[in-house]
Amino acid sequence: MSDESSSAIAAVRKDWVAEHREMYLKSGGAEGHIMDITAVGGRSFATHCMIKYKGRKSGKTFITALCYGDIAGEVVIVGSKGGADTHPDWYLNIKEMAEIEFQVATQAFRGTWREPEGAEYEKIWNFMVDGFPFYADYQKSTSRKIPLVVMKAVEPIPAFKEEDATGHRQYK
Repeated sequence: MSDESSSAIAAVRKDWVAEHREMYLKSGGAEGHIMDITAVGGRSFATHCMIKYKGRKSGKTFITALCYGDIAGEVVIVGSKGGADTHPDWYLNIKEMAEIEFQVATQAFRGTWREPEGAEYEKIWNFMVDGFPFYADYQKSTSRKIPLVVMKAVEPIPAFKEEDATGHRQYK
């Protein structure tokens, strides 16, 4: 899928993405963790986390809400960007970071991250597609291999707040 097509889809979803992020942050994670995303080909009980990261160019702090899976105590997010031909900004930014901060419901963590490879990638990819079927369609629409990011909590930190973000990140 071209970046233009991806941008058009993102524009349609922009309000929902912004409202979801705002709800998650304003509630401290009590709302926004579980969402019905059947309208976009997902499940009615879909899990969402938030990641906090620094912009590699701007140095600003961004918070982005993403679907996630829990595999053996690690949190997995998918760099799909709706099947666009380029990686999402959040992925490119965390590639520059040794650690990541993430929040699941009301609990936030500082942690490590890694990218699975080979058979582990395939196993995790299949798990994520089972939970979020639209990822299979996204992969079909692009020639790039959609990255998986596996996060492991190292220590608890305070829940994210809107004022933690010095930048604003939509669906990118």
